[in-house]
Amino acid sequence: MRILLSLLLLLIGSTSFSQGQNSWTKKAPFGALKRERAVSFAIGDYGYVATGEDTVNITHNDLWRYDPLLDSWTQMADLPGSPRRNAIGFALNDKGYVGTGIDSSESSLGIELKDFWEYDPVLNSWLQKADYPGAAGLGVYYAGAFTADNKGYVTCGKYGPSAYAFDLWEYKPTTDSWSQRANFPGGVRYAVSALSIDNKGYVGMGIDYDLYRKDWWQYDPATNVWEQRANLPGTERGAASTFTIGSKGFVVFGADGGFKDELWEYNPYTDSWNIKANFPGGERRNAIAFTIGTKGYGGIGKGPSGIRQNFYEYTPALPLAVDEIESVQVQIYPNPIVDVAQIFIQNESDAKWILIHNSFGQLVQQIQVTSQTMELQRNNLAAGIYYLTVLNSTQKPIGRTQLIFN
Repeated sequence: MRILLSLLLLLIGSTSFSQGQNSWTKKAPFGALKRERAVSFAIGDYGYVATGEDTVNITHNDLWRYDPLLDSWTQMADLPGSPRRNAIGFALNDKGYVGTGIDSSESSLGIELKDFWEYDPVLNSWLQKADYPGAAGLGVYYAGAFTADNKGYVTCGKYGPSAYAFDLWEYKPTTDSWSQRANFPGGVRYAVSALSIDNKGYVGMGIDYDLYRKDWWQYDPATNVWEQRANLPGTERGAASTFTIGSKGFVVFGADGGFKDELWEYNPYTDSWNIKANFPGGERRNAIAFTIGTKGYGGIGKGPSGIRQNFYEYTPALPLAVDEIESVQVQIYPNPIVDVAQIFIQNESDAKWILIHNSFGQLVQQIQVTSQTMELQRNNLAAGIYYLTVLNSTQKPIGRTQLIFN
């Protein structure tokens, strides 16, 4: 069953967005000047940008760390492998991973790469890991990557001038091993968009030979099954960038023959897209994006006037539409909660599910409604503010309240 998962922050009586939400703020420009076709990931309180191509078509293997508190960039240890562009990068278990790509700005002169590296931010050092075996083991660039269930996943990409991949490979860091999984069902593709939400992967858009695409697919690593989801409502595109905040995915930038500055938010529980604030730094493709805490970050890339250096922070909007929700009343006693509390739902006949989210919008408990009064167990949840939402049989939110664990 698809369960509607929404972050419902309780500012009773308001149906608007608070100031500063759904907005971009300009930050310090990227420390290595202008760059496109780089990779990015975030670990803890820092974002990282590596590799890519500069304004004179030189590929790089450098690594830069962004500190949002100081709004500053610091150069870190270079990737030991070849300089490259259009590689893949992701973070997993407090380590960064970068691999694949091509070692020249000119595809016909470059060598497709399959090496794969792990970055330790504590030691500021790299360790080579098992080569990526996908794309017939020939090396690949313009692939997509996401993480789920403490594993990394790489799919699609190019491995020759007219050679495109659609295989999916799972990387398990505990054994430094790759396993082939179910092929991406959208067919061969490169310059795809990929992200993860609540232990599921999402891949789509990109370029099929010379045709831009807008389809969107969900991958469940537990069942090794793909499911097609709602297409992007905007135009087809490739070379976009992605990030995830809480249980929402975001796709920004890209190309459809021109350059894009749109920001689209994807809700996997309603399988729906919403347009958000356009990126104010100019249209672009082959840019980067990552998440630190509850903020998204994006920048660099190539626009109509050339390769860019600017960089921005995104603060998401938090929907408050109370008028759509209050058809049942929910009470919790005691509240604040130490270990156990009682949930009382008035007019519970239409109530089917209870969802509890933390302050980051992440689902932490899901309870089926079986009676008007039910017990709520803390289940080792950390102290803090949480949000309880009641859903009806059609997964529409019909009641909500705030709870506190001491």
